[in-house]
Amino acid sequence: MTQDRPGGADTVDRAVTGDERQESTGTVIVAGLANLAIAAAKLVAGLLSGSAAMLSEAAHSFADTLTEVFLFVSLRRGARPPDEKHPFGHGKSSYIWATLGAFATLFLGAGFAITEGVHAILTNEQTGDYLVSYVVLAIAFVLEGTSLLRALSQLRRSARRWRVPILRYLRRTPDTAVKAVTFEDSAALVGLALAAAGLGLTELTGDPLWDGVASIAIGALLAVIAIQLVRANVSLIVGEAPPPRLRDEIVAELERLPEVERVLEMLTMYLGPDSLLVAARVAFVGPVDRLTAAADEAERRLRARFPLIRYVFLDPTPRPARVGPPIHPRPEDGGASKV
Repeated sequence: MTQDRPGGADTVDRAVTGDERQESTGTVIVAGLANLAIAAAKLVAGLLSGSAAMLSEAAHSFADTLTEVFLFVSLRRGARPPDEKHPFGHGKSSYIWATLGAFATLFLGAGFAITEGVHAILTNEQTGDYLVSYVVLAIAFVLEGTSLLRALSQLRRSARRWRVPILRYLRRTPDTAVKAVTFEDSAALVGLALAAAGLGLTELTGDPLWDGVASIAIGALLAVIAIQLVRANVSLIVGEAPPPRLRDEIVAELERLPEVERVLEMLTMYLGPDSLLVAARVAFVGPVDRLTAAADEAERRLRARFPLIRYVFLDPTPRPARVGPPIHPRPEDGGASKV
């Protein structure tokens, strides 16, 4: 009972997820172009001033640019339709490419920044004029802030659509593209502040130690962000389920049908940023000839209310007592359903 059909809930599903995918692509492109321009400016400023923090910020922006390339590829490849070899689509390939982008941030950005910072502290070389660096940092702050505002705007709209707080949505969304852009742009603004602090303290004290410390701090920040993104992507590749609240709402929607006595077991898994699989064992009541119609109605309701759901598999089980207690005990069973 999972074939895509024209019209109805499937039309709603594709319209909503298609808009979100296009918005994520635009967010990635804007962030990538901004990072490329900023990286070039930081590199020039770093070479002119000899600042380790500025060179680390240049590596940071170049790594972010490479990450945006991986994210763009992930969106394009993940959006390919199902085929005979991949009947559930190519959505999980998005997470593989996003993971490669996170590794780029970890090794190219964090690795270079920490290495450059340690080298600056050990050599204790005097740096040059910082005026160009301050100007570049100010311009970069405006560009990175613009990119972050776009990502936050998308997050707010998506969180409002799912009726959840923005931080909860950011933590649990399967859209790793917008999550990566938000994390990286936030880290970029913090990195700019660290670089400015390192330059200011070095200029004020005359000790290049602060420049190296700022560079190491930037590297540590990038490492934390990259590791968090790798963990999130690996979890989705393995087969992460949606949050308990969404699973509870799916169960409640199924149990609203008069033909459904209760949901005995339900398995869910993200198949991609805009695709969710639902498989449930359901205790049906009523005549056998109503099973097909009831199952079709259950699928229609789920796909209409939750556009993320792309596949629904329902297994009717006539004797619930043999398969264990229900997921949500009903009041007459001594419990209450929690949604």
